[in-house]
Amino acid sequence: MSANLDRSLRPLVGVTMGDPAGIGPEVIAMALKREDVRAAGEFVVYGSPEAMERAAATVGLAAPVNGAADVEHCVFGANLINVVRCGELPLAGYELGKVSAACGALAFESVRRAIEDALAGKIHATATAPLNKEALALAGIKFPGHTEIYAHFTGSSEYAMLLMEGNLRVAHVSTHVSLADAIKAVTKPRVESVIRLVHEALAEMGISKPRIAVAGLNPHAGENGLFGREDIEHIVPAVKSTVALGALGPFPADSVFSRAAGGEFDAVIAMYHDQGHIALKMVGFRYCECAPDAPSISGINVTLGSSVIRCSVDHGTAFDRAGKGTADPGSMATAMMTAAEMAAGKIRRERGDKGQASRKE
Repeated sequence: MSANLDRSLRPLVGVTMGDPAGIGPEVIAMALKREDVRAAGEFVVYGSPEAMERAAATVGLAAPVNGAADVEHCVFGANLINVVRCGELPLAGYELGKVSAACGALAFESVRRAIEDALAGKIHATATAPLNKEALALAGIKFPGHTEIYAHFTGSSEYAMLLMEGNLRVAHVSTHVSLADAIKAVTKPRVESVIRLVHEALAEMGISKPRIAVAGLNPHAGENGLFGREDIEHIVPAVKSTVALGALGPFPADSVFSRAAGGEFDAVIAMYHDQGHIALKMVGFRYCECAPDAPSISGINVTLGSSVIRCSVDHGTAFDRAGKGTADPGSMATAMMTAAEMAAGKIRRERGDKGQASRKE
């Protein structure tokens, strides 16, 4: 790494811009305008310097873009937006708000490069802007989302998605699969695995005796077999085997998330994607008729079980708002700051001291 990376002891976070045709570049630029974000660490964007330059102009971020071939050629400590180029994508080659294979390919390469640099110790953590699954598919990418990409390139066999907004923390037994396959994914070993991952994550957050509520799969958690036997045959045994880790339940899914948001539980284990996401987004997403193009969006996604720290926005590419400069950067800013905080804590633990973390060389 270049010598200028030694000047700061703050963690270095790689921020992937997501699909360039969406709001990713804009919410990153808006987040970088915030003093609390800049104070949390150093940030380097992975993606297209040209897309980042346009986004900065759109949101009024007066900082030049430094397009670099790699992290070693980034310049920190100056009023610059460092962007590691992850492929050639001229602005004329795609249209904001439109799905394209070119954008899907660059978005994927941005994530891959960031993971590669994190594994090599060149950056301490990652924060990700949203991908578009259709664009990934058009580009021939086999992964449906970030969680699966991180699991593949880090070699993680046990992993899960943890959503966070205020008091509400939600992890998932399954995510990007059909509802039919999600039901099949509810097995005792998988539920146990997610409980263990959440227990470890809560311990890193300073919660030594967590209360982990496990949601039922069926209505009323199966009502003792009246509405299906999955809860009895798989979820109940998983809870019993992990009571020492703080597991409780299973509880009816129609009330357990409200109870957790109110502080009764430290986290909830959801059985499938929408069961957990709807609850989290009811808390973190706020829409208003007076400003339909500018909803307030908060909440983040943390990948559990990965050797690379990854925090992400909990919203999509919002193609309908791309280029308008009206997207809410709250989720992106929180993801970037949380990634920096988690990185700092991890490095302190690895070094065995409580001082500020220095970058790996």
